[in-house]
Amino acid sequence: MMRTPITPEGLKKLKDELERLITVERPQIIQAIAEARAHGDLSENAEYHAAREKQSFIEGRIQELQAKIASAEVIDPSKINQDKVAFGAKVRVYDSNADDEFVFILVGPDETDVKAGKISVTSPVGRALIGKEVGDVVKVKAPARDIEYEILEITFG
Repeated sequence: MMRTPITPEGLKKLKDELERLITVERPQIIQAIAEARAHGDLSENAEYHAAREKQSFIEGRIQELQAKIASAEVIDPSKINQDKVAFGAKVRVYDSNADDEFVFILVGPDETDVKAGKISVTSPVGRALIGKEVGDVVKVKAPARDIEYEILEITFG
């Protein structure tokens, strides 16, 4: 089985969502289906069909989360050599073409949140940054243009 890197915080979020789905959402939808069934003819019962569709989504998400948790490899960024960019690093870079600075946090694919600056270590930018040091310049081929980032700072935690 292929292992997927994840931070301890990322694993906790997945487990919390799974717990909520199993203990709150699943019982609620079972109750909603029972109530909709009580209304009679199921062939024309929109409430019943909507509840069954939501149940299908919840069960699918539960299976997906269980698989992600089973394949997760928890990596604690505080235990990594912090001289170079690695999983869990917060990297401040300078883009000379855009004359702007950006901050990226390298996380696992299941934790990616671009708006929060969390990018996957498997993304083109993430792969380019891994193993580099402060002062290094990395080149990333993006669909719109080639990007050059100078690494200004690397922090962990």
